[in-house]
Amino acid sequence: MWIEIVGIPFFLSIIAISGIIPWVIRFAKHFHLVDDPKKRRHPAHTHTGIIPRAGGLAIFLVISIISFFYLPLNKLFIGIGISCLILTVIGLLDDKKDISPYIRIFTNALAVGIVIIAGAGIPYITNPANGTILRLDTWRISIDFFGSHSILVWSAITAFLWLMWTTTIVGWSAGVEGQMPGFVSISAAVIGLLSLRYSLADPSQIPITILAFIVSGAWLGFIPWNFYPQKIMPGYSGKTLAGFLLGLLAILSYGKLGTALLVLGIPTIDAIFILIRRILKGKSPVWADRRHLHHILLAAGWGKRKIALFY
Repeated sequence: MWIEIVGIPFFLSIIAISGIIPWVIRFAKHFHLVDDPKKRRHPAHTHTGIIPRAGGLAIFLVISIISFFYLPLNKLFIGIGISCLILTVIGLLDDKKDISPYIRIFTNALAVGIVIIAGAGIPYITNPANGTILRLDTWRISIDFFGSHSILVWSAITAFLWLMWTTTIVGWSAGVEGQMPGFVSISAAVIGLLSLRYSLADPSQIPITILAFIVSGAWLGFIPWNFYPQKIMPGYSGKTLAGFLLGLLAILSYGKLGTALLVLGIPTIDAIFILIRRILKGKSPVWADRRHLHHILLAAGWGKRKIALFY
């Protein structure tokens, strides 16, 4: 039964991404959503050729189409869809012409806020090492606005900070071909498997499990197109979608933030050191440079394939 419930959406995502990407490549070239290092210099780039950047559009389309057939059309998933649409549109605009990082932070915050309003929150956090629970549902505010609503303040604040963090740091680990899609696919699958355990006792968790495997399948199917030598880049939309969805899946799968931090260990450590170094040097923490871990490994003589497998 479980093979049908999660296996079919997973494999459909792999197949669908392979069918959609050729069209997205043509779309990106037609509308000049490409990266040319000679015309568009960026300190974090490691490639040399002209590469389409709109990979996030393919990811968004596949996840949306497969989810339409397998997930319920309720408030939460509508909110997720709207948030993903915002991230994709802004990402494509950034792929066309670089947008200020401060504008991107604002739109990321908007997308995160929408999904929290739709019902995503962190009522508690579990420690994967010993199973202890930190409750975040102790402060509740009730408001009357087109009906009675309750807001778990600490839950909402923690969810907002968590999603802003994951939406940002995952994108920082997309500097080398094949680097990001691999660990995103594995991370989503790990969260999906953990969520599957709870689905056995709580049927309401099944849609979250399905979404995790849809995300995993979409990014797994993306790897051959992005692995060195890449035919398409995730683009800003792909980066933010990956981080947003991984962070969201961790929230929705019973607050598995500790597990998410473990599977995102290398990107998390890299991001922390990057932020500390930029702040200590008096630089803006949001402006790119060439001091990420993958840049250091490249300078040390590592090949791009080796770095992608390392992540």
